[in-house]
Amino acid sequence: MGPRVVAIANQKGGVGKTTTAINLAAALAEMGKAVLLIDLDPQGNASTGLGIAITERTLTSYDLLLDGARLTDVIRTTPIAGVSICPATTDLSSADIAMAETEGRTSLLREALDAATLQRFDYVFLDCPPSLSLLTLNAMVAAHSVLVPLQAEFFALEGLSQLMLTLRSVRESANPDLRIEGVVLTMYDRRNNLAQHVEADARETMGDLVCRTVIPRNVRLSEAPSHAQSVLTYDPASKGSSAYRALAREIIERHDQSSRIPA
Repeated sequence: MGPRVVAIANQKGGVGKTTTAINLAAALAEMGKAVLLIDLDPQGNASTGLGIAITERTLTSYDLLLDGARLTDVIRTTPIAGVSICPATTDLSSADIAMAETEGRTSLLREALDAATLQRFDYVFLDCPPSLSLLTLNAMVAAHSVLVPLQAEFFALEGLSQLMLTLRSVRESANPDLRIEGVVLTMYDRRNNLAQHVEADARETMGDLVCRTVIPRNVRLSEAPSHAQSVLTYDPASKGSSAYRALAREIIERHDQSSRIPA
């Protein structure tokens, strides 16, 4: 049995995709899981946040997708024990154009994920760009499930609808087994009435697809990437660390469930 491959996606920017990718990976590693994070965002923030200097990114996810690089050669270790990464650079910003002219353009990542190499890991996270681009489509085609960070703000659910339509389209065309791993509310402030309304609406609309765990608005979460650390190493006792540990436990629980609720 191979790892669980999870695309972390939302076409909106600034909702906590990369923060979730880094800190959920760190929390799972803390629990003894081996995690691979594949950075598919041309901004490369996950790579930077995990301490991989640009000068050290000699092979990247672009090479994996379009230049025939082997997965095992692209993978880099990180300062977090148990977490590895396929880094990204701004070269990835031209990937959509290059892929558009490539046969099987939405299946390039799935073809590149060597099964033997993946056996080293329990979880593979695909950190997607803030768009419904070919990079995001490749992630959905390659993934078992999609984890959706959802900022607790006005219009949050309206922004989610296009992602759900894309997910259903991928199911119908290329990956019929794709499921929603969960929707996780991020940047949540319990003192804010709007955040509470968004949570209530999300749970009423999507039921158990919404994770029990919510990620609070926490200054330590914002500070940690500038130190090239996860929040769990930067401030292990912070509310952000506690929240991502709770989310990791919930993801393991969801992974262990034999049946999943379709979107």
